[in-house]
Amino acid sequence: MTDAPAGQAAGANRGAPAERARARQWRGLIEEYRDRLPVDSGTPVVTLREGGTPLVASEGLSQLTGCRVWLKFEGANPTGSFKDRGMTLAISKAVQAGAKAVLCASTGNTSASAAAYAAKAGLVCGVLIPRGKIALGKLAQALVHGATVIQVEGNFDRALDICRTLDEKHPVRLVNSVNPDRIAGQKTGAFEVCDFLGSAPDVHVMPVGNAGNITAYWAGYREYFADGVADRLPVMHGFQAAGGGADRQRRRRRVAVDDRDGDQIGNPASWTFATAAAEESGGSIRAVTDRDILKAYRLVAREGVFCEMASAASVAGLLQLSAAGHLPTGATVVCVLTGHGLKEPDWALAGAAQPPVIPPDVDAAAELLGLAG
Repeated sequence: MTDAPAGQAAGANRGAPAERARARQWRGLIEEYRDRLPVDSGTPVVTLREGGTPLVASEGLSQLTGCRVWLKFEGANPTGSFKDRGMTLAISKAVQAGAKAVLCASTGNTSASAAAYAAKAGLVCGVLIPRGKIALGKLAQALVHGATVIQVEGNFDRALDICRTLDEKHPVRLVNSVNPDRIAGQKTGAFEVCDFLGSAPDVHVMPVGNAGNITAYWAGYREYFADGVADRLPVMHGFQAAGGGADRQRRRRRVAVDDRDGDQIGNPASWTFATAAAEESGGSIRAVTDRDILKAYRLVAREGVFCEMASAASVAGLLQLSAAGHLPTGATVVCVLTGHGLKEPDWALAGAAQPPVIPPDVDAAAELLGLAG
């Protein structure tokens, strides 16, 4: 398997330095997909050049599953998660509407993204988080970008309820995934997958937290299919850590549906749309264990991709589907990795052996590296 996109021969971009200097850089997803987004000539584009994230071939997962597996690494976005896709559009539209402040409830990645894009736009940003329920890496991002962070006694759902009420009573713009501009921006991930592969994959697997992302990808695939850009629609599968918010919903509603940043989300805001997307595609939303997520996290890291722990739910789900015989042999499969591992480095360090200390001696280093003799 190679990382060359459809129709691009090896060395096709070689040229003199001046030619390379004139090569067009990625402009950010609003400009790249302007004709497919709810913007007009008067929309001020607030961008950090988000999108255009790599689709990485996974030889290891391909061998394990008998499929052609690709990893859509959204951790390569400016703030390290897929949230930037929706945030560029949500903040751009907020500025166009005359908003002076934006607001979100978050357990992590949304706060980091909202704070960064609000700073870029010169807007005030308020972030409500469940008390003590945010990773330090994500909290640091929100704080360094100048957001006002408020801890709420209670869970994510309570924080979001407060944000909804503030949005109704005060001149602020709510930028959680209940904002339709967020979903419209996030659908561009599906466009990028199709543009790279030449069509939609056979199977698309992703984590599910607040459930907006699976809704967005399905909308993007359907749009490309309706316009004849893609010749098929993928089967959509979502996975969440067992016991997380959507898994509790699944057990209550007895629907075959399921992230982990979403463990704090008891009532996923886009639940109805997510289940509809999964069912319409012939797929499902299910649960995977923490043990399986950790195993998948380490498998992906050994291939050079450092994803956020929550992201690995998609790969854990892929392996679950494979073990159950639910993946067609030779199918093209895309797994979305929604965030970067540097968001929560403690997971990478947990259980790792303490690096040994040696004197400044070449032979001692060679021995530890297995090079002696």
